[in-house]
Amino acid sequence: QVQLVESGGGLVLAGGSLRLSCVASGRTFSYYAMAWFRQAPEKEREFVAAISWSGGSLYYADSVKGRFTISRDNARNTVHLQITSLKPEDTAVYYCAAPLKPLSSVSRYSGDYPYWGQGTQVTVSS
Repeated sequence: QVQLVESGGGLVLAGGSLRLSCVASGRTFSYYAMAWFRQAPEKEREFVAAISWSGGSLYYADSVKGRFTISRDNARNTVHLQITSLKPEDTAVYYCAAPLKPLSSVSRYSGDYPYWGQGTQVTVSS
C-alpha cells in the first residue's frame, strides 16, 4: 500500500522560506515521478511542481517558477519542495502526489495521481 506523508509546513512572514518534505512508502520510490499540488480555501487544487522518476526533468507552475525548487532523495524515499520568497497568495494546503505506473511521464493533471498525502498547511502572513 502506497503511503505519502508530508511535513514542513508552518506560518511564515512574506518573503520567508520553508522546506516541505514528503516521505513515500509501499513501493520502489525511485521508479516513480512525484508531484506537489496545493489547494487554497475555496479554490481548486492546482499543480505546483513535479519531478520525473529519474530526477532529470523538473516542471513548475508559472506562479512559482524561480521561487520553488523540487528535488528528490531516492535513498530516503523523499521528495522535497523548497519554497522561497513566499507571498500571501502561496497560502494553501500543500499535497504530494504519486502516479500509478512506474517510469511514467510527468503530469500536471491531478486526476493522473491516485496516491495523495494528508497535506501540510503553509500560511504566509503579510
